[in-house]
Amino acid sequence: MKLLLTAAFISLSCAATAQDILILGEVHDNPAHHVVQAEKVTALTPTALVFEMLTPDQADGVVFAEAADQDALNTVLGWDDSNWPDFAMYYPIFAAAPGARVYGAGLPRAEAMEALNGGMATLFGDEATAYGLDQPLPGDQQEAREALQFSAHCDAIPREMLSGMIDIQRLRDAKLARAALRAYAETGGPVAVITGNGHARRDWGMPAYIARVAPDVEMQVIGQTEDDGPIEGGFDMVVSSPTVDRPDPCLAFR
Repeated sequence: MKLLLTAAFISLSCAATAQDILILGEVHDNPAHHVVQAEKVTALTPTALVFEMLTPDQADGVVFAEAADQDALNTVLGWDDSNWPDFAMYYPIFAAAPGARVYGAGLPRAEAMEALNGGMATLFGDEATAYGLDQPLPGDQQEAREALQFSAHCDAIPREMLSGMIDIQRLRDAKLARAALRAYAETGGPVAVITGNGHARRDWGMPAYIARVAPDVEMQVIGQTEDDGPIEGGFDMVVSSPTVDRPDPCLAFR
């Protein structure tokens, strides 16, 4: 049963329960979503944090206690060199887990371009078969995902690019799942994962890969929406926060 809560009440109910991996979705530029994530991380007291926003090289060896100052941690992670929203929105998540080891699962641009050109399984390596990356998606799922990508890009990209874009998404999901499982194995858990809603969805995002390769691992998956808008993907809980004022994303395609 999916539970819908407003952000105003999230700290008063449904605190993170004991589990191996807690997956916290977001709309990247909504500050309220990061407040919810920080509250959930505080309740969980994880041994590890996994971020979609960081590559493995950025996160390698970082422990929050070693760079507790916001500016220092920003510098250590090289956050400002990325295209992610302001680090000030994400810093409270780190601060909510003192001593947690930080893991990155982000896909460097060069690897994304290789995946776009058909190199998804090769990039993932020897575990590609276990994660199903050497197999095509079921036809109905492939069509649904391509339709979502086309809509997300304002119906303005060449349709021949869509298959490669889905491969990139699959690779990102699998890398997030593998990083979360590695973090769990190395730290004993629990592990908190910070990622966008699209990667957090249970039906075909990173949870589906975890369920495939490590079915005994317990997960809780939380998605976040705005103004009670619908969100698909089979989340265990959905939290709603007010929308933020943002420019029309389709302007860039006109």
